[in-house]
Amino acid sequence: MSLIRCVVALSLAASLSSTFAQANELVVYSSRQEHLIQPVFDLYTEQTGVKISYITDGEAPLMARLRAEGANTPADLFITVDAGNLWQAEQMGLLRPVKSDLIETNIPAQYRAESGEWTGLSLRARTVAYSTERVDPATLSTYEALADSSWHGRLCLRTSKKVYNQSLTATLIETLGTEGAAEVIRGWVGNLTTPVFSDDTALLQAINAGQCDVGIVNTYYFGRLQNADPELKVALFWPNQEDRGVHVNISGAGVTRHAKQPDEAIKLLEWMTGPEAQAIFAGVNQEFPANPAVAPSEEVAAWGEFKADTINVEVAGRRQPEAIMLMDREGWN
Repeated sequence: MSLIRCVVALSLAASLSSTFAQANELVVYSSRQEHLIQPVFDLYTEQTGVKISYITDGEAPLMARLRAEGANTPADLFITVDAGNLWQAEQMGLLRPVKSDLIETNIPAQYRAESGEWTGLSLRARTVAYSTERVDPATLSTYEALADSSWHGRLCLRTSKKVYNQSLTATLIETLGTEGAAEVIRGWVGNLTTPVFSDDTALLQAINAGQCDVGIVNTYYFGRLQNADPELKVALFWPNQEDRGVHVNISGAGVTRHAKQPDEAIKLLEWMTGPEAQAIFAGVNQEFPANPAVAPSEEVAAWGEFKADTINVEVAGRRQPEAIMLMDREGWN
């Protein structure tokens, strides 16, 4: 073989080797913490041979990074929590539409973007928590009822600055109208017994300690605290079971607009909507699988069944600006 042909052959081999390596490695940006995603990625690598590297950070820094990197981003998949954040990523042009019959079969339409740019992967209910010592659950009914004067000086809330509460308020606006939602928020703020809390764990601890009797929290915070303190004197109540159902939100993902391995990223996303991955992805954070064919963990199932609101979670993003302004006007800090 001539020297020239040898050089060409070696160059071609190196190129093919590089292409193979790229095709067998995906890069994920995730605002979901490492211990919540690594078990899923490890199993996928074990089953497919595709390696997954990832960067974890807050959703805002990751979205800013994706926008700044543009076509040069190494990220193939973006994972985050709350439909409001996924909707924002879509509006920023960070994601690409995906048409997948498998995803559409596995995940109900209300938990997916109409554009196909993102899909839910797990569900979290934002529901009512109450003191088992001071509250008869028969006196609880709806989110709206917590605005009644009977709860004056008995309610705790998390800050309005958290997207979870912004999404809840957005769905209230969609369901009750602006004035109806404002009346509810005004009542909640008037019934507060403490300043708002920075997180749901502190709120649950306040109920347990007797600082307040009821509050609104994401279910997985309750699960974590219950694990840490089996004697916790707090329970969950599923509101609005006679009408629209419990407010649910999602954690989810989308393929990035400038993914270097879009086909492989779609395969990973499709796999994550299937039974095996769903059980792990939801179970590690005590959430509910977004795939209705997959049962929740025994621990989560023990909280009881409930009817969930069927409103499309896209509303959480679309009405987020209105929700933030309304909360500000009504004094929810």
